[in-house]
Amino acid sequence: MAIETKALDHVLAQLRGAAARAGISNEVSTTAAAGSKPADFASVLKASLDQVNGRQQQAANLARDFELGAPGANLQDVMVSIQKANISFQQTVQVRNRLVSAYHEIMNMQV
Repeated sequence: MAIETKALDHVLAQLRGAAARAGISNEVSTTAAAGSKPADFASVLKASLDQVNGRQQQAANLARDFELGAPGANLQDVMVSIQKANISFQQTVQVRNRLVSAYHEIMNMQV
């Protein structure tokens, strides 16, 4: 059982590290650090998915504004936000793949 916990902790640590490198605010760790209660896996996963969804919506809104010729929208901001959304999505896919792999490994362990 300690192996599964270490594997999940490792995946979460990688996710937090990548978020820090990407400049993504880590809402879950700040709430857990506040001392209220430790964050559970479901809340960490939901917060991460919400952040990815927010980035995708922001990119879509900027692209729409640029297409409509809004005065404040420029191509550089649109391209950067689209790339950030793409990287966030790809990171989420990689985390999902690792979690599925860890789940299969745990399910195949002999008890």
